[in-house]
Amino acid sequence: MTTLRSFRLPPLVAAILVAALQTGVIGYMVESRASILRSGAAIRLKTLPVDPRDLLRGDYVTLSYPVSTIPKAIVTGEPPAAGTRQRLAVRLRPDAAGLWTATQASFGDLPAEEGSVVVHSLPFDYYAGPDGGLPDTLFVEYGIERYYVPEGEGRALESARNAEELEVEARVGRNGTAQIARLILDGKPVYDEPLY
Repeated sequence: MTTLRSFRLPPLVAAILVAALQTGVIGYMVESRASILRSGAAIRLKTLPVDPRDLLRGDYVTLSYPVSTIPKAIVTGEPPAAGTRQRLAVRLRPDAAGLWTATQASFGDLPAEEGSVVVHSLPFDYYAGPDGGLPDTLFVEYGIERYYVPEGEGRALESARNAEELEVEARVGRNGTAQIARLILDGKPVYDEPLY
């Protein structure tokens, strides 16, 4: 009977392999975000005021959007089982002012259509309405509800957001993931998100 000896890497080789793996994972995360900012579909979203208790935590501003409130009337297809984790596909189209609004939503995939963008929500706990069907409104997030700003500059953005003068230009990748590309105050860009 042959016994196998345990194979051990020298500590230096093991450390180099671990460092290379960590660098590769971080590089992938940074590049996937940069890829969306570089070549994703551009959309402009109106922001809404947020409850004052959540205005500013540290160096970021909390953002909310009309497209985060999905009325039952625009949801197509069958609702999922209550109490499950779900994602919602939301079709956005620009209005006359160039701001994008939700026109259709589904718990399944939505096909591509000319003049629209499909963005996917973050996973959320789905609970049925009182009649066992869809609730009247679904509240979703897209991962663009927080924007980091230089220290001490958040108050002006909070005031503009609460006065509904702040807009966000986001980019949406082919997989439906959204990233904030810039903040727009009174029609002028005030913060541009760097690719890297």
